[in-house]
Amino acid sequence: MKEEQRRRPHMPPVGVRVRDGFRSLGTRAAGPLRATGVRVNGLLRAFGLALATPTASGEALLARASSPWVRLLPYGVALAFVAALLPVTVNVLVNDYGGNGALAGALATAQTAPLLLAVTRPLQAWWVIFTADVAGGFVLLASDGVDGRPWPWTPMIVVGYLALMLALGLRESRRALIGVWLVTGAAGAVFDIFSPHRPGGITLLLFVLSGVVLLITATLRGRGDVERRLVEQETISEAERARRTLLEERARIARELHDVVAHHMSVITVQADSAPYRIPGLPDAAREEFASIAAGARESLAEMRRLLVVLRSEGTEGERAPQPGLDRVQQLVEATVRAGVPAELSLAAELGDVPQAVDLSAYRIVQEALANVVRHAPGAATRVSVRPDGEGWLNVLVVNGPAEGRGSPVEGGSGTGHGLVGMRERVRLTGGSLDTGPLPDGGFRVAARLPLGTTDS
Repeated sequence: MKEEQRRRPHMPPVGVRVRDGFRSLGTRAAGPLRATGVRVNGLLRAFGLALATPTASGEALLARASSPWVRLLPYGVALAFVAALLPVTVNVLVNDYGGNGALAGALATAQTAPLLLAVTRPLQAWWVIFTADVAGGFVLLASDGVDGRPWPWTPMIVVGYLALMLALGLRESRRALIGVWLVTGAAGAVFDIFSPHRPGGITLLLFVLSGVVLLITATLRGRGDVERRLVEQETISEAERARRTLLEERARIARELHDVVAHHMSVITVQADSAPYRIPGLPDAAREEFASIAAGARESLAEMRRLLVVLRSEGTEGERAPQPGLDRVQQLVEATVRAGVPAELSLAAELGDVPQAVDLSAYRIVQEALANVVRHAPGAATRVSVRPDGEGWLNVLVVNGPAEGRGSPVEGGSGTGHGLVGMRERVRLTGGSLDTGPLPDGGFRVAARLPLGTTDS
């Protein structure tokens, strides 16, 4: 028997187990209640903070309108409400409700005049008007003329309060609007509790109407905010697209100029390596100097190739065809004519020694200008001129008239797709100048001035 008791696990008495069970059940039941109470207290604090923290802008309603009459419209509407409600409220409180004249004037002023403040600071105006409305309800509670008449809110209070809700809904936060609506309903419920025998339908009417006005105005303001954010996002996206286009064009120009610079660096390397064999009797110091020049040129070529790998788009291969120049401008003009654009070319017979960077940039400028004519002015008579001015500058001019018909895209002459952005970057790179713009007859002019100095070495 004693051995069985030793083997049996220790169990507390029945009364202790039952008491502990009720305690654990009460603890589990109190957990959700405590969490619910914390959430309710948090919501109440949030609503109280929203009611105590108005919008910081202080900007008047419709203040961003372009027309000055539209900007003054809210003040005119508020002044009209005050001018109409103030004398009517005084008259009704004195004659219908039997109130004191001085007290009625003070209440009417406090209930209507802050509507002017609501144009810029609606939440502060609500605090003043709501306090005056509640005070007026208690004043009317002691009056003998309330029987059979609306109480605690008079018809003038309802009209002014709804106008105030309109200003609130267009300006304050959603949490503040909910707080205003709940406080309005709570005040009406308190009055109904204090005087249940008086007619209280006006409290429910104001509660419902104020909620509807707040909901509609908040929805309209939310839609306006969304549209404004969309416009801002579109502006940002457009700026990003322009920036991306500029960067892409710069990278493309850098890839093209790599071939130009690489050619000269390769010539320098070959000349430096072959100098000891081409020039007999070179001293050892000169041989070492030429070897150093060749090594530096080869290192520069290697650095440019590594940079080119970074600039190239992922998945693209290096261009193996030679870069075009002014010797292919005639082909561009012929392709444009085949596309239905009457174009003529004026190309100097002797251009002289044109640097490769300028040669490539001039070709690309003509290419982009003709592509723009095909896209935006099909059928327009176009004139292309490329000739030096005798002062060390190459003038490139493409002028087209107004569009006269529809054409088809030029095969092989559509340009890079970056238009004026690419032209500006190429001209800036070579140290030239670019002048573009519409003409009085509806045409367009592209005039570039590129230096014929050694810009590519």
